[in-house]
Amino acid sequence: MFKGVPSAASVTAGNASETQQLRRMLTAGRLYVIDRGYAEYLLFQDILDAASSFVGRIRDNAVWELVEARTLTAEDEAAGLLSDRVVWLGCGKSGKAFKQPVRVLEVATGKADSAGRPEVLLLCTDRLDLAAELVALAYKYRWSVELFFRWYKCVVARRHLLFESANGVRLQVYLALIATLLISLYAGRQATKRTFELFCLYFAGWATEADLEAHLSKLKDESAKHSKRPADSS
Repeated sequence: MFKGVPSAASVTAGNASETQQLRRMLTAGRLYVIDRGYAEYLLFQDILDAASSFVGRIRDNAVWELVEARTLTAEDEAAGLLSDRVVWLGCGKSGKAFKQPVRVLEVATGKADSAGRPEVLLLCTDRLDLAAELVALAYKYRWSVELFFRWYKCVVARRHLLFESANGVRLQVYLALIATLLISLYAGRQATKRTFELFCLYFAGWATEADLEAHLSKLKDESAKHSKRPADSS
């Protein structure tokens, strides 16, 4: 759980619509955590119609009609929550996308924007049952996607394409994903840059199988320690 690796992947044309691709991959029983680039109200409703839920960042100029202002707990405020509202989101044509009220939360990140002002995120979700601090935490986990692609682009794929044809690019993408997922499945956690370096050294004949096994075993041991419950460590 929370290994920072994808559960599915698809390779599309460079100019393909990411929102349309997400629509085609929607399944029931998921919590989709999405960034501001996916802030399409109809997409949010499509997720709900697919029997799933969402936490998504919306644009700063979003408008709504207030239904209920919720009280923040001490835990919410410690997590940076500034407000928690149930609203009818949108106005005019955009507001017609929703069949039910949703929840909008303001979260201070503790950082400053490009103008030097405190950065505040607007998060939208259908999950009225979750504590506000957990909604903010769910969005924080979205950045594991960015960390995975940083690993993929900067370490595994080495930033350079070995092929220029569509099938060649597709093969390189899938091979890198498969290799990363196999390492993560074996180690029980996302691989590190050191892991990739050791594999390269092993295939070049500069590291032994024992060296590689020792590193992978260390990753497995670290993963086991992180996954232990507090009660198990007593």
